[in-house]
Amino acid sequence: MDKQKAEQAVRDLLVALGEDVEREGLCETPERVARMYEELLAGYGDDEKTYLSKTFATQSGEAVAVRDIAFSSLCEHHLMPFFGTVSIAYLPGERVVGLSKLARTVEVYARRLQLQERMTAQIADAVYGALGARGVLVTCEAEHTCMTCRGVKKFGAKTETYAFRGELTEEERRRLWEMCR
Repeated sequence: MDKQKAEQAVRDLLVALGEDVEREGLCETPERVARMYEELLAGYGDDEKTYLSKTFATQSGEAVAVRDIAFSSLCEHHLMPFFGTVSIAYLPGERVVGLSKLARTVEVYARRLQLQERMTAQIADAVYGALGARGVLVTCEAEHTCMTCRGVKKFGAKTETYAFRGELTEEERRRLWEMCR
């Protein structure tokens, strides 16, 4: 991220809004906002392969799930936050990954300008591809402030997205689904 350009863009926005960028409450705002975006969008400088490449042999092949991984992200349409939880369940092939690595993978994708649907699919693709899993289900439930604070203003409305990967039987799909709920 070009911090100087980001700070100037914030100054320009404040001026366009009719604000005095030199007044006490705003004089450091451009720097603070640039730092905030650098933090919120840190996923561009991160790679899920860093986390998903350290795997362990498994013999059981039993399903693994991590539920309710909290996240926040920025909607690419309005640059407003959306936040919620992601659950990941998978049927491993011969390898499993440390549970915290699944949460870190969520963070990689959440820390980018996003659409919830795309983020859900990206997480599923990453886990499925990196682990050689037989099947993966990723569920995401989120509240979008672009829908609650502006526009239709429907507080509490949640959006759910799902992504299945792999050739799964109906029984395997049902099992993964139950693990994510």
